[in-house]
Amino acid sequence: MAITASALHLKTVETESKGAKINATYEHPFIVRFAHWLNAIALFVLIASGLRIFRAFASFGEPSHHWANAVPLKPFINVPPKLTLGGWLAGALQWHFAFMWIFVATGAIYLLYQLVSGRYKQVLFVPHDIPGVWPMARHYFFFGPKPPLTEPYNPLQKLAYTSAVGLGVLALLSGLVLYKPAQFAWLAFLMGGFHLARIWHFVAMCGFLAFIPGHLIMVLVHGWSNFFAMLSGWKKKPEYL
Repeated sequence: MAITASALHLKTVETESKGAKINATYEHPFIVRFAHWLNAIALFVLIASGLRIFRAFASFGEPSHHWANAVPLKPFINVPPKLTLGGWLAGALQWHFAFMWIFVATGAIYLLYQLVSGRYKQVLFVPHDIPGVWPMARHYFFFGPKPPLTEPYNPLQKLAYTSAVGLGVLALLSGLVLYKPAQFAWLAFLMGGFHLARIWHFVAMCGFLAFIPGHLIMVLVHGWSNFFAMLSGWKKKPEYL
């Protein structure tokens, strides 16, 4: 088994399988996989419990505090209880407050490792990736020709993953305002007030709900080896090498 260094900060090996040589790349170190799966679980709990919390006041209208002027506000969206977690408002808040720390901690671990190791260059969406977004989108969703791959992540994947990090930051900042509005009054001011912070928090959740199906589609299109790589760390026969 021969080990070579890659310019992409990846470890590659060449091994024998049934008499044929197979290249494999160690794409995902343990710390990345650990943070990814824990973060995914935390995100699921946060969305489900967040929807239960939202049901307690399912509107973005400004409530009236004077009984004489009180007008019932129409729900922005009627979330089915079966899609929520917590059973009731207090229960949902407990789930939400517990798993938000896991979400933040695993997100911080992931980002810190990416920055220290330099691996962030593989997933960060930069201006020169813009021309490659549409060809990949056409391939994924409209059965167009598959553009050649020269990196572990194509431009559309980079855009999705970079956007996911941005959504995480937005969820964290707006969540801090909702969690401790007095202590983070300055942050609420920067976000346009407590009312708008609640809207930003909802927007972040909607962004994740849009990201997750797209992420799963990308995994399915790339096949089992792509999914297995997030379990073992190793990817066999990477197309970019």
